Amino acid sequence: MEVLVYLVPIALLLGLTGLAAFMWSLKNGQYDDVQGAAVRVLSDDDLRK
Repeated sequence: MEVLVYLVPIALLLGLTGLAAFMWSLKNGQYDDVQGAAVRVLSDDDLRK
């Protein structure tokens, strides 16, 4: 049971790191253009000769 003394803080640290990375991506506009990627997939930019 003393292993929980190490595992709980590590789990909390990993969770907070993931939350911080998510908040950073929101702040930097990672999710601003959700429709642009859907339209780019449909465009045919192949140059076939």
